[in-house]
Amino acid sequence: MVKITQLTVFDNYCIHLIFNDGCQKTIDFRKFLKQEEALTRPLLDPKYFRQVQNCDHGRGIYWPNGYDVCPDNLRYYLVAVETKRVAD
Repeated sequence: MVKITQLTVFDNYCIHLIFNDGCQKTIDFRKFLKQEEALTRPLLDPKYFRQVQNCDHGRGIYWPNGYDVCPDNLRYYLVAVETKRVAD
């Protein structure tokens, strides 16, 4: 089961994620943030974007308005700005 063990938010709408399998990815969320979509519109505010939290013991990330992304999408499907594999 893929879990997020740590996240770090950067000022440029990027989030660095560390997963329980040792993979690290930095994902640029700008392409998901659209003014015309009610659920993502608040995330365009940098202060609000920084309110992202790791939810349900690593089973995703979420914002206070209910917008969330599951760890499988973050780990396997979303293209990263940078990906690293930490040696065991």
